[in-house]
Amino acid sequence: MGLFSFLTKEIAIDLGTANSIIIYNDKVVVEEPSIVAMDRATGELLAVGKQAMMMHGKTHDNIKTLRPLRDGVIADFQAAEAMIRAMIKMTENKKPLFPPALKMVICIPSGITEVEERAVRDSCEQAGAKEVRLIHEPMAAAIGIGIDVMEPVGNMVIDIGGGTTEIAVIALGGIVCNKSIRIAGDDFNSDIMEYMRKEHNMLIGERTAEKIKIDVGAAMPEMENPPPDLAVHGRDMMTGVPKEISVSYTEMAYALDKSITKVEAAILNALEMTPPELAADIFRTGIYMAGGGGLLRGLDKRISEKTSLAIHVAEDPLRAVARGTGIALKNFNKFPFLIK
Repeated sequence: MGLFSFLTKEIAIDLGTANSIIIYNDKVVVEEPSIVAMDRATGELLAVGKQAMMMHGKTHDNIKTLRPLRDGVIADFQAAEAMIRAMIKMTENKKPLFPPALKMVICIPSGITEVEERAVRDSCEQAGAKEVRLIHEPMAAAIGIGIDVMEPVGNMVIDIGGGTTEIAVIALGGIVCNKSIRIAGDDFNSDIMEYMRKEHNMLIGERTAEKIKIDVGAAMPEMENPPPDLAVHGRDMMTGVPKEISVSYTEMAYALDKSITKVEAAILNALEMTPPELAADIFRTGIYMAGGGGLLRGLDKRISEKTSLAIHVAEDPLRAVARGTGIALKNFNKFPFLIK
């Protein structure tokens, strides 16, 4: 660190559809849901992250909660900028005398268009970044898992986030072939909401669906150590009265089956596109899985059965992408895959 190091501040951001993580000085300093609460009339920011999440689905007419990112890309430009700005503020303990110039590395989905990429860059610059570099999510995930991405060896990484599932084959510091589908954690939640509506005549909100997914969500109907049934509260569609129902992981495996099948199809599609030499490497190394979706019970086993390959789930799948982005930040000008 030089004499004027206090004038620049380097942060790495994993800007996710469901959660955003900021890394500063090699530490995770902010880990919040990607959601903001705003005043409908004035557009003033009322809450960000966990506080806004607690308001989600419980607001009155004057307050709206919104998620600035949909399917891994910025859907609401102003809200995204306000959210990034508020989250960067959370990294400061005391108000600095001179606001430092920000250097940022941000990760983006690999299937993103140039316009969507521009939106991410602009949001960051509006939020005060002087220099912005972008890195593709599967690449960040691979680095975060601890794969040496510069080697001439093929590695396949699957990153199941909130908005997108990224599947990429990486070799020599670049993405050889990738498949990005907009089916991920959010779709699992909507599947659960739809299932509860159709099978149990019960309306539940997004937060409840997320809780069900975490507590009893599963990818396979038969498991060795199953989670206990969960009591779910919601509104009865016939009578309109609140009620309680208990759901099991087998039901959730059935509810999520359709979306998981699409993820499997995308993985097989990506394997078909892989050059033969790299395919030989992948047979030896297996497939690495990161992102919150990697925590779904039995998903690794199900994909393993489908592809007949070994599946390695990252040790802290939720933070793998953020960790990789943090390592990329240290090599701000060295890594060839950081997009200027």
